[in-house]
Amino acid sequence: MAITVSQKSIPYLKVLVHLAALYPLLNLYYGAVTDQLGGDPVEAVIHFTGIGALNLLLISLLISPLAKRFTLIFLMRFRRMIGLYAFTYGLCHMLNFLFFEVQFDVRLFIDEVFERPYITVGMSAFLLLIALAVTSITKLRRKMKGRWQTLHNFTYLIALLAVIHFYWSVKSEIIEPLIYFAMYAALMGFRYKKLRGWKDKLFSR
Repeated sequence: MAITVSQKSIPYLKVLVHLAALYPLLNLYYGAVTDQLGGDPVEAVIHFTGIGALNLLLISLLISPLAKRFTLIFLMRFRRMIGLYAFTYGLCHMLNFLFFEVQFDVRLFIDEVFERPYITVGMSAFLLLIALAVTSITKLRRKMKGRWQTLHNFTYLIALLAVIHFYWSVKSEIIEPLIYFAMYAALMGFRYKKLRGWKDKLFSR
């Protein structure tokens, strides 16, 4: 049985999504300004924004199978919004690193990107995320037509790169990254037929 939501309630639900995404971010920076983030506030800010981006990416990947499985079609109205918030958190994560860790030293930043594999992977994910965010503009989406969906299929790769980035960035604690790997694998499992179709097309050429 399909669960429907009235058209009038959609704007209110969008407000809730905005609040749910923005409040933790604003609260984080308020905590940083008021010295409430413990002994290493820089690490806390960088970690929180990175995990926030990863969480939102996985949530955006969860929406489609959830909507299909439980006939919650209205959820598809929020996928683009959540994806853009994933980009917002990713942007904050990158800017925090650029400002606090390398202090806007562009040469040092480039060196870090090429010399540290976890940063290389993270930057690759972020650059792809930029492409997805830019092409989420309605006019561009219409112009790209079928190519838009092809590009946005890179969300699966971005999420994988983000999980790898997280796994490689931790120094000792690996339980949490492994949990994220498991969640990513589960989300890909929901898309088994789609992924198998891509594989068949690729190897049939």
